[in-house]
Amino acid sequence: MLDFLTAPFGFGFMERAFLGGMLVGAVCAVVGTYVVLRGLAFIGDALAHAAFPGVVVAYMLKTNIHLGAAVFAVATALGIGFVSRRARTSYDTTIGILFAGAFALGVVLMSTIQGYTVDLFSFLFGNILGVSGGDLVVVTLLAGVVILAVALCYKQLLLLAFDPVVAEAMGYPVQSLNALLLTLVALTIVISIQAVGIVLVVALLVTPSATAYLLTDRFFRMMLLGVLLSTSAVVIGLYLSFYLNIASGAAIVLVSTCLFFLTLGLRRLAFTFESPR
Repeated sequence: MLDFLTAPFGFGFMERAFLGGMLVGAVCAVVGTYVVLRGLAFIGDALAHAAFPGVVVAYMLKTNIHLGAAVFAVATALGIGFVSRRARTSYDTTIGILFAGAFALGVVLMSTIQGYTVDLFSFLFGNILGVSGGDLVVVTLLAGVVILAVALCYKQLLLLAFDPVVAEAMGYPVQSLNALLLTLVALTIVISIQAVGIVLVVALLVTPSATAYLLTDRFFRMMLLGVLLSTSAVVIGLYLSFYLNIASGAAIVLVSTCLFFLTLGLRRLAFTFESPR
């Protein structure tokens, strides 16, 4: 049994995958708590796809992939609010326009690259086993920025998550807080792209927090449970990937999805037994 648990750590790439994956999972759960309560899952998906042209541009310029993704994702996050106000369109409409346009730009740029583009496709579907020491440093720095911002604006973001109208009535700068939250979502997506890929990143951002929401209605407890569930999904998913030789990012997402439905089933079963006959 001990050999089963320790065997993956005989490989440096697995050690980096576990460390980076757990860090990504924790940050996703913290920010994902706000995403779930605000109903921003669609925005998360849009920002993930909007980061793709940044990945392609960084690849073409041979610069840091995370930096390129961060520039495009944050620019799109801020652009959503700006375009929505100036064009008088709904958030959903604006998101759809920018999401489709940004992703199309990434595809067009990728089509201009001569030769083999497997490295770019790995960012669509994730390659946590390819995390390098340099990637870990960048991810750690970005994660630190996100966690620090959440800690400093915890009360304001909490009120914004539950009732933006009351927050505005109390004098809080709601538009600025919305921009901050979208920026944090964008940075969290950038952190997560290499772990699970652009296609699956919204699942890691939403599913653990949604699972935690089934278990508690206390905000901070929900955040902590989300971190526990997310990091557990990462660990179990990486073990499955190692021993079954399956895609690591997809395995992590599937484990997280199974935890959600298992929790949902147990919750409904508990209500059945507790309900009066």
